Amino acid sequence: MMCRIRNALPSPPAMAPLPAARLQPFIRPFTYVGVDYFGPILVKVGRSQVKRWVALFTCLTIRAVHLEVVHSLSTESCIMAVRRFVARRGYPAEFHSDNGTCFQGASKELERTETDKHNNAMATTFTTAKTKWVFIPPATPHMGGAWERLVRSVKVAIESISDGPRRPDDEVLETILFEAEALINSRPLTYIPLQSADEEAITPNHFLLGTSSGDKLPPTEPVDSPAVLRSSWKLAQAMTLRFWTRWVKEYLPVTTRRSKWFEETRDIAVGDLVLVVGGTTKDQWTRGRIEAVIPGRDERVRQALVRTAAGVHRRPAVKLAVLDVMERGEPQTEVSEIKGRN
Repeated sequence: MMCRIRNALPSPPAMAPLPAARLQPFIRPFTYVGVDYFGPILVKVGRSQVKRWVALFTCLTIRAVHLEVVHSLSTESCIMAVRRFVARRGYPAEFHSDNGTCFQGASKELERTETDKHNNAMATTFTTAKTKWVFIPPATPHMGGAWERLVRSVKVAIESISDGPRRPDDEVLETILFEAEALINSRPLTYIPLQSADEEAITPNHFLLGTSSGDKLPPTEPVDSPAVLRSSWKLAQAMTLRFWTRWVKEYLPVTTRRSKWFEETRDIAVGDLVLVVGGTTKDQWTRGRIEAVIPGRDERVRQALVRTAAGVHRRPAVKLAVLDVMERGEPQTEVSEIKGRN
């Protein structure tokens, strides 16, 4: 039994399909937005140095980024950063984020409700009747890979733009962030086409600016003919449709590939004794018992409520190692039987 406990490892379920927010073509950019913070970044204010953070907003569909400087991790700074984003990009249909400390602090100061205080408080603050806020489960950075990967890209861009070890001031920091934003939004989303040297790979700037580099279109003379105006409008629609058609044909098949977790495993059930993965060594893993399971849209259990000595916590299936401690003589349930029940 000690060997079973010592060798227990999580068995993640098969990788789920991408959420609908990642697969919605022909929509306005930043309709589905992922939010994350990174930092702190030290800036020079007079003779002292203060901390600044960066709020990263990414379009989950076209993978564009929008950066905002945040002066603190308080509720007011978070609200102002979101409102600056909304003023420039419009209200999204959904916000997606993790359970960061800034959001947890905001939930304490906003109106408390009996159920789901955290999510309801944040949703009533930052959203409208047409917008909702979606939180990923705690301790699941892989579910937020859409913005976690872009955080790394932005950090690399900032390091390449910044000038050595000198501390920037607030004005220089904003300039660096805007240049990094333009650099990230001009990155190719697909492979560079080889059929024609004139054709370029599709980028987020194609949807935001109409070109990959943001170059202005050649000026045209004003016209008054309704027929010419209708033709120009149809031309603009055709160009936008061409970008989305390329997005569906070239980018969508690449992003929907599954890279891991192909095997079928037994779903976590109520009453299972588990080890909650946490810390750097197994000595820091805590024992718990499954009280409730939360299936996904594909009916696979990917989250569960675990009761431990510290209370009830919501944890993903990839962080739960089931302990094989069945009673002697109890038959073991096969995976095929469980799939038949579901």
